Amino acid sequence: MARIDIRGGPAFPPRMRIGELAERVGVSTDTVRFYERSGWLPRPARRDNAYRDYGDDDAEHLRLLIELRRLDLPLEDAARIASWCHSGHCADSTSELPRLLTGRRAVIADRIAGLQALDERLASLERHLGPAPLPRALAVAGNGPCCDAAEAIVDGMGCACCSPSSSATNPPT
Repeated sequence: MARIDIRGGPAFPPRMRIGELAERVGVSTDTVRFYERSGWLPRPARRDNAYRDYGDDDAEHLRLLIELRRLDLPLEDAARIASWCHSGHCADSTSELPRLLTGRRAVIADRIAGLQALDERLASLERHLGPAPLPRALAVAGNGPCCDAAEAIVDGMGCACCSPSSSATNPPT
């Protein structure tokens, strides 16, 4: 005859309040409320004292949603994937997520290219201006940039010392 151990805990799933959920997932209670208000996290049952009553399934849903956001997926896409996962539509999640990740990687590649171009421009400005450019007399209003730094930035460093063809042979002075 099998024995039943009633000391092992309740037969119903453990529940938690919003602070416990937030701590378990690693976010603030404001974040939990935001996702709930926005409809991205299902509204929980309420206890008699009106406290929110979350379960393990809510924690897993929120954890997945947060991790998808950390991958820089847009909130709407992350919420859709998390909802599909937790409502049994795994095939939809499995087919959609790779497409979303590919799209995010393309956006990141564009951002990296833009940042590399910006870094090249900043480096070129540093080379052009040198350690301490000589002061130039202030320009009279409407007569052009007031200094070498302003001229280099406004004119896009079109001078001979910074042009791509001469930078290797004529280092800036």
